[in-house]
Amino acid sequence: MGSAKQHDFDYIVIGSGFGGSVSALRLSQKGYRVGVIEKGKEWKTKDFPKTNWNIKKYLWLPAIGCYGYQMLTLFKHVMIVHGSGVGGGSLVYANQLLVPPDEVFESRDWCIENAQETLMPYYETAKIMLGANLSPHVGRADTLLKEVGIEMTGKDTFHKNDVGIFFGEPDKTVPDPYFNGKGPDRTGCTFCGACMIGCPVGAKNTLDKNYLYLAKDSGAEIIPETCVTGVRKVHGGYEVITKPSTGFLKKEKRYKAKGVVFSGGVLGTVKLLNQCKDKGLLPDISDELGNFVRTNSEALIGVKSNDKTTNWNDQIAITSGVHPDDTTHIEIVRYNKGSDALLNLLTIMSGGGGKLPRVVIFLGNIIKHPLRFLRLLWPLGKAASVSILLVMQTDKNHLQLKYRPRWWRFGGKSINSEIPKGFKRSPSFIPVANKTARLLAKKMDGIPLSSFPEVVLNTSTTAHILGGCCMGDSPENGVVSSKGELFNYPGLYVADGSVVSANLGVNPSLTITALSEHIMSQVPEKG
Repeated sequence: MGSAKQHDFDYIVIGSGFGGSVSALRLSQKGYRVGVIEKGKEWKTKDFPKTNWNIKKYLWLPAIGCYGYQMLTLFKHVMIVHGSGVGGGSLVYANQLLVPPDEVFESRDWCIENAQETLMPYYETAKIMLGANLSPHVGRADTLLKEVGIEMTGKDTFHKNDVGIFFGEPDKTVPDPYFNGKGPDRTGCTFCGACMIGCPVGAKNTLDKNYLYLAKDSGAEIIPETCVTGVRKVHGGYEVITKPSTGFLKKEKRYKAKGVVFSGGVLGTVKLLNQCKDKGLLPDISDELGNFVRTNSEALIGVKSNDKTTNWNDQIAITSGVHPDDTTHIEIVRYNKGSDALLNLLTIMSGGGGKLPRVVIFLGNIIKHPLRFLRLLWPLGKAASVSILLVMQTDKNHLQLKYRPRWWRFGGKSINSEIPKGFKRSPSFIPVANKTARLLAKKMDGIPLSSFPEVVLNTSTTAHILGGCCMGDSPENGVVSSKGELFNYPGLYVADGSVVSANLGVNPSLTITALSEHIMSQVPEKG
């Protein structure tokens, strides 16, 4: 029996985010028949909601009939903001394409020889593919953050960021400006600020406009609204077990392939590999699975301005950043007017790090400032007055994601976070973050804000979960090799944020793309 009849595809890619999209394109270009399985929906520019109050179209919560693209996951020690859909996190990310500082690459955890020198060519490729260019403008809040940075350090660390947006001429559609006419037509940015809600004009360089678009043109097949429930080794390759992720009928379907690329993001990949190991489908996966999960040492806090004369939504989601100390990078983040929903996760600022539980400090602040607290409970209009502070650090800290029986599942197993013994946990309180917010609040005539999960549950908050399938030189110290291949399973690869081996201190989309380019470059051409 010929290979074409034995296998539905040469490679199946699970997930269509940054790692999955890179894998789909590069494997297709090497001559392989590629299928991309994505649990989320396929989105067109016209389909996105105008604000995130349209919960049914915004959030991905299939259990209650919400089939959007934004996901929120709460574990014991961390709340994670992430994406779902064809294009993965690119649908909701803030366009940032940054290279981490040099010291990040010096970590031994990378397990790539001369990591910085090896990966830099792939960073450059990723920049070209994702259309990196400097934000042409900064907003009023960005300018004030620059002033705060100078006050804190005595020097100007303010910088514009590379972003994945086609600026062109606002609202004007032109033929593909990136890939010699082989890509889709593009429309210039209107600076509406809806980058994280879904770009309403198509200026955002989401993956369906570059890697995935070209992958489909090279023969890759996208299979949306399909959840992978298992992968098992069979004669001549692997079998991928799936079921629909939307609708009422959940009929199982199986695909066979010579190889599989796991690109479901940290939560998708770590969970699926744990299930495969636990069920005996892939029993020899390294016991290191789920270790060294990183939050990018992040905090998501904010400032609510009382100045109603200033337009705080005057730019794209993120334009720039500052470094208030040697290990911390802070950016202003904004939503478009009317997209207030997630901003209701912010409340009055509370400190931490002392002997008192964080929630006690929070309750004390409510007693001190009852009117301030009550005003913040009003759910509408926050996007016009709130500037989010995204705080990222290169500090060494991490968590574990473990698949264990849970009492609330009556003995059934699920993923949850744990604090590794003998290691520094990912922080739920970052002093420099609170200090920056308080200083910025004075300049914005506002009040500083913390997130509810931080102050009530003492959890970290992150939009950039990393690690869990880290590289190593053997199954004793890693889940995958430096080639991204699962130990003990030739032909199974991991290419997503779960192979990132450090807190980057910057938004990780470019790093995930570059690492995936590096991994796919080592897969041979189809013979």
